[in-house]
Amino acid sequence: MFNATDWNRLRYTAYAPLYDAVTERALRRPRRISLGQIDWQPGMRVLLIGAGTGLDMPFIPPDIELHATDLCPAMVKRSQQRAQALHRDVACRVMDAEALAYPDGHFDVVIMHLIIAVMPDPVQGLAEAHRVLNNDGQLGVMDKFQPDDHPAGALRRGFNVVTSALATDITRQATPLLHNAGFSIRHDEPVMMNGLFRALLAAKQARPDDAH
Repeated sequence: MFNATDWNRLRYTAYAPLYDAVTERALRRPRRISLGQIDWQPGMRVLLIGAGTGLDMPFIPPDIELHATDLCPAMVKRSQQRAQALHRDVACRVMDAEALAYPDGHFDVVIMHLIIAVMPDPVQGLAEAHRVLNNDGQLGVMDKFQPDDHPAGALRRGFNVVTSALATDITRQATPLLHNAGFSIRHDEPVMMNGLFRALLAAKQARPDDAH
């Protein structure tokens, strides 16, 4: 109920003025670690999905073509302002992560920071990331996840009702989601809060329905 597209747009519009003050310092190191896992090459075309206020931008090389999307117009406006302050040419657009307006195989790198645990349908969101990546593409993920070796218990599921309403789902498991979406995990590193937050680097794998 709470984790629907309209609710996400509404709550993150409210959060936008405070977002940097709450998250910038706390998540600076996890962002840097996650982005440091990527094999950057000059001229890459890169997409930030759920870019928020653009806090990833300072840790991304300048010699790439950067695109940033977010569901919330207030966040996109702040992302544009950050790009201008950093003297970077970034294409910032309002867009639903579950319905990306880009062609197949358009990007070399897709970054999904703090979005998989927020989107209403992470399966569809990851399917879209897989679609817009080229065959050699890299996916960078940083988010909070339930451990892969066991599902969330009753206490965590109960607490998740509250966290999902306010901000984020805490019961999603990274490895099943990524594997089922057609990604192979290359690196998986705990980055915060005793492993609740993880940074993963994944590679695109061909899926049966991709064949023509």
